[in-house]
Amino acid sequence: MSARREPIEYADASPEVRAVYDDIMATRGTDWVNNFWKVLAHDPPTLRRIWANIKEVMGPGALDPLTKELLYVAVSASNGCQYCIASHGAAARKKGMSEAQYSELLAIVGLANETNRLVTALDVSIDPAFR
Repeated sequence: MSARREPIEYADASPEVRAVYDDIMATRGTDWVNNFWKVLAHDPPTLRRIWANIKEVMGPGALDPLTKELLYVAVSASNGCQYCIASHGAAARKKGMSEAQYSELLAIVGLANETNRLVTALDVSIDPAFR
């Protein structure tokens, strides 16, 4: 059995899935639903749960919308998720991310990954001043 699932298009979706698609489009002010959601639609409870989590975490809060997208891109780059880098990179650009900011973000991601691995491999103890 392959892990890959084909996207479920709006026209082929159940009423339950269409309701989530409609909420995604209304919330995002768009007329389309991206493939991530269309693939999750094979499991409607997961589709609903992840969409609710996205709306809560990525919605208004203490961090501004661009910062949230930048963090999402940084974690996605560390995890190697090309799809998430592309989708949240596009969202960050829409929210004002410049190419200079993107380059700096990637430099920080690379640096943090390098130094994290060094600290882990060298078993560096945490300084008392950091506690």
